[in-house]
Amino acid sequence: MGGFFGAVCKTDAISDVFFGTDYHSHLGTRRAGMAAFDKEIGLQREIHNIQNSPFRTKFEDVFDEMQGFAAIGCISDTDPQPLLIRSKLGTYAICMVGLINNKEELIQRYFDDDNGHFTAMTGGNVNSTELVAALIAQKNDFVEGIRFVGDIVDGTVSILILKDDGSLIAARDKMGRLPIQIGKNENGHCVSFESFAYKKLDYAFEKELGPGEIVEITADEVKVLAPALKEMRICAFLWSYYGYSTSDYEGINVEAMRYRNGMIMAENDIKNMDISDIDYICGVPDSGTPHAIGYANKSGIQFARPFIKYTPTWPRSFMSAKQTDRNRVAKMKQIPVHELIQDKDLLFVDDSIVRGTQLKETVDFLYENGAKSVHMRSACPPIMYGCKYLSFSSSKSEMELLSHRIIMELEGEEGFRYIDEYSDSSTERGKKLRQVICQKFGFASLEFQSLEGIIKAIGIEKCKLCTYCWSGKD
Repeated sequence: MGGFFGAVCKTDAISDVFFGTDYHSHLGTRRAGMAAFDKEIGLQREIHNIQNSPFRTKFEDVFDEMQGFAAIGCISDTDPQPLLIRSKLGTYAICMVGLINNKEELIQRYFDDDNGHFTAMTGGNVNSTELVAALIAQKNDFVEGIRFVGDIVDGTVSILILKDDGSLIAARDKMGRLPIQIGKNENGHCVSFESFAYKKLDYAFEKELGPGEIVEITADEVKVLAPALKEMRICAFLWSYYGYSTSDYEGINVEAMRYRNGMIMAENDIKNMDISDIDYICGVPDSGTPHAIGYANKSGIQFARPFIKYTPTWPRSFMSAKQTDRNRVAKMKQIPVHELIQDKDLLFVDDSIVRGTQLKETVDFLYENGAKSVHMRSACPPIMYGCKYLSFSSSKSEMELLSHRIIMELEGEEGFRYIDEYSDSSTERGKKLRQVICQKFGFASLEFQSLEGIIKAIGIEKCKLCTYCWSGKD
């Protein structure tokens, strides 16, 4: 995934961008970078690998090494950025968040049209941010170039640019799948993916960019260069999983949505089954926990934490590209509370069930520590398709997705004609999907939130949400 933060101030902007970028660290674990503009020095840039050390540790010397009244920062799970670019549009720093599916096609098209070249990385790969800059430069100005990128890219691209006059250009992706917000205080303006990041730095909400909207930002004003487009498909998974609990997107708070989501799941269970024997409602930490709190509040069953994640020395479980390493880290972090596990009927709520590998180990861990039964609830519908618009999931193939794999086992490709039935627990196909997963994982019961339920919990019209990974529909 990834996220960015930028600020242009009347005084030095390095401190705000350092802390603002750090507040996006939950969105990526591979690379991080900062760029700044100073009238005397010009543009400066620093990039570090953050796979084994957090952003703050790698950039703690930035206050001595960088200065300027305008700066941008980026957390990236893909290529190193921001990049410094010199083109006919001037010299500037640029970073992006998103995914380009037709990257090789666009690179070849660039070669054919311009006879140009790119700096190659290991294996001949081209930095996606450099490709975006090259596409922008094919047009006469930034606005025309950014709109061109939006039209030609299959995927999603949100862009933040620091120009060599100290102004910023921010552009939300064409379909608004990702958020961009503007904050304001007496010292200037900032741009942020996460709303809490700028509020914590004493900026007040100024505006949220609409789909495809492009703005130019100085310390004194925010100027709209291209108005927002009408159609929006913001990623619904923002609220279910990877958005930070304290953030708001389109005016909807993440934590509050997760409480509502859990309550809706509890209402459905109360209506359709007997859960009176459950001793505790539990969340799979961390993002499953607020969904579980909502479930517990509605059901009246006590909330508990039968195991705690030991995080002081263990990094996040998805940091490694290898599934085996992620599984081992996840297992080492789980510390049981035996009194809350032994001979207990436990109902866990997870934010989602993607591959199921770590979840299987968690369930085995609970039974090994004396659990009587483990019931599982997913706070979103079955994930049927890999996301083709963002890079928040590291799945290399749709066959890695648990629900996809089970359908293939049951019916082969023919089964994907009945996605709606498999998602619905009241149908025979839906019951079979849940039955097979329960058998494989040792669940006493399993249910998924419905598509209607998660849309209700978010509170935004279905036509404005992207639910492709659940429904396969754009």
